[in-house]
Amino acid sequence: MGKVKQEKKKKSSNGIVKQGIMFNKNFGQHILKNPMIITSMLEKSGLRPTDVVLEIGPGTGNMTIRLLEQVKKVVACEIDVRLVAELQKRVQGTPAQQKLQILVGDVLKTDLPFFDICVANIPYQISSPLVFKLLLHRPFFRCAVLMFQEEFAKRLVAKPGDKLYCRLSVNTQLLARVDMLMKVGKNNFRPPPKVESAVVRIEPRNPPPPINYTEWDGLTRIVFTRKNKTLGSSFRQTAVLATLEKNYKVHCSLHNKEIQPDFNIKQKIEKILTEVEADQKRARTMDTDDFLVLLHAFNNEGIHFS
Repeated sequence: MGKVKQEKKKKSSNGIVKQGIMFNKNFGQHILKNPMIITSMLEKSGLRPTDVVLEIGPGTGNMTIRLLEQVKKVVACEIDVRLVAELQKRVQGTPAQQKLQILVGDVLKTDLPFFDICVANIPYQISSPLVFKLLLHRPFFRCAVLMFQEEFAKRLVAKPGDKLYCRLSVNTQLLARVDMLMKVGKNNFRPPPKVESAVVRIEPRNPPPPINYTEWDGLTRIVFTRKNKTLGSSFRQTAVLATLEKNYKVHCSLHNKEIQPDFNIKQKIEKILTEVEADQKRARTMDTDDFLVLLHAFNNEGIHFS
């Protein structure tokens, strides 16, 4: 009882009471209240009666109930035990009860089961790690229709040369096709968030590009640290050269390759960049194919990023 009282005292700063439930801003709880947006999200996801759907952050279940009417099974992942109880209450004694599985806990720490479609109003503070958890999930799912903070959504779909184009853009677009579906005003939520939102459709590339994703991530981390600088400049940084030299020596040791006494990592990097005509390129204007060519060239010469 003491915990409940304490939470109620904090409601002015930490939550808002609606329907007997205090929404917790620490969990990013903003409940989507507009049924038209829910309808649109479900239509865009291309649901089939045989589908298993993963819903992240079902809240009070407004979208969950609609999903249960249309698909074979819904797996709902919810961190807040109070909302879990509310959701269970809504389906109790109905045919939908047998079709709903609830995973209680943090979705980032949860082993996700098989699913065909993911539909969710994402707690914004977990947006980036969640996108990559989904994209690296196996077996593949068909698509995800997800609500994000508008600027995050714009970064996901940004193209080379766009102001918001960044490492998030290129890493996501390597693994998936990403489309902006619609913008959603803050007044469609209870309580209203401080920022506008947007819905994005993510369709994993199946099969994925035949590369080591950890290697790719290491490369893009280096070049996007200073995305407006030339690649030549990015790779001349002392810390970058030291890391790549260490990785190269490990590679040579594992493959019984002799390192020449006059070996110079800086010269080797510059030679590779010149050969693929990338020395004067800037990360902000390069697309996934450009980075794939670059990664392949480095790896062929024994230069690794992981």
